[in-house]
Amino acid sequence: QVQLVESGGGLVQPGGSLRLFCAASGFTFSTNAMNWYRQAPGKERELVARISMFGTGTFYADSVKGRFSISRENAKNTVYLQMNSLKPEDTAVYFCNVLLSSNVDYWGQGTQVTVSS
Repeated sequence: QVQLVESGGGLVQPGGSLRLFCAASGFTFSTNAMNWYRQAPGKERELVARISMFGTGTFYADSVKGRFSISRENAKNTVYLQMNSLKPEDTAVYFCNVLLSSNVDYWGQGTQVTVSS
């Protein structure tokens, strides 16, 4: 079965950095684009970043452009989200996501990122 397992979240001060990891299994990782979403308390889940199957194409939400970087290692079935210059408004639960050709969305359990002094 499809599994997405996030890790790397935590508490960080404003201006700090974190690197999130998503380990994928149960599907052909290298033939699917991968996404990172986040959901802050009281807000809707929003797309943060997307990476194409070979990593040659990326998309970022305007709010994170220039600060976040998404990457992947197909040999390790892993997608990363490097987050720099973190702000309190980046505080959220971050989710790894894949939409397979069957048109079914799969989500990880999420990892909490808290930016606070």
